Amino acid sequence: MLSIRLKRMGRTHRPYYRLVVSDSRNRPGGQNVDEVGSYDPLPNPAEISINMERVDYWLQRGARPSSQVANLIALSRKSAQANA
Repeated sequence: MLSIRLKRMGRTHRPYYRLVVSDSRNRPGGQNVDEVGSYDPLPNPAEISINMERVDYWLQRGARPSSQVANLIALSRKSAQANA
């Protein structure tokens, strides 16, 4: 089963996350199938960069997003509609 989840990067007290597609049996920091975006929570507002074409591709193939990633995807879609 594939999952879309956050992979923590950065350093102590300075988190930075990548949105990755990986096998759900692998650990979160383990091997990735694909990298579909990034999320930096510290700036105000937080910086979200997601390749929606790749996310849609993986969702069509049965990948399940984690709850936090599902929220980030919804925010990204909402802001894309507001800018269009």
